[in-house]
Parts: sequence; structure tokens; C-alpha cells
Amino acid sequence: MPAGTVEDLLKQENKPTLTSILTYHVVPGSYTATDLSDGMTLTSVQGEDLTITYENDTWKVNGVDIIIADIISSNGVTHAIGTVLMPADPAPAAQADNA
Repeated sequence: MPAGTVEDLLKQENKPTLTSILTYHVVPGSYTATDLSDGMTLTSVQGEDLTITYENDTWKVNGVDIIIADIISSNGVTHAIGTVLMPADPAPAAQADNA
């Protein structure tokens, strides 16, 4: 992310946008690498779709490499990816209405 972005997102007035970005990285359910399939589409908690692909022996989410798969925890499975994913519109509708 560009310099200053994280600091800006942490401001109270930007909490809805930060929440939108963070929930874009979460899907309901629990998926290990063996559950994934090339071309699979999962809907994020934020509401937009994420596309899973398999290219050059690497799983990807929206074209971003999964660099560590299957981090198992008590509340689900985490896959570390190479960069922050940004939803098409990170500003929630309620925030846009107040602009």
C-alpha cells in the first residue's frame, strides 16, 4: 500500500472503509488448499467475489500468490497472500451516502 495509507485508514472517520477492506479478505467457511479448485469463486464477507486460480504450481487469489497455505487456527484456515487485496469499491455504501 502507498505510504500513509495505513495511517489514514486507522483514523476514526475511515473505520467503515478499513472494515470493508479487511472483510474483503475473509470468506465464510473453512477452505484448505485441498478444497480449492482452479476457477473457483468465493464470496467475501464484504460481499464481493474472490477468484481462486492455480498457475505455475501456485494457488492465487484474484491473481495474488498464496505464499503460505493452510495456517490452521481455532476459528478457521488462513492463507497468507503476497499483497493486500482491494475491493472494487472499498467505501461502504453508507459512507458514500454521507459524502
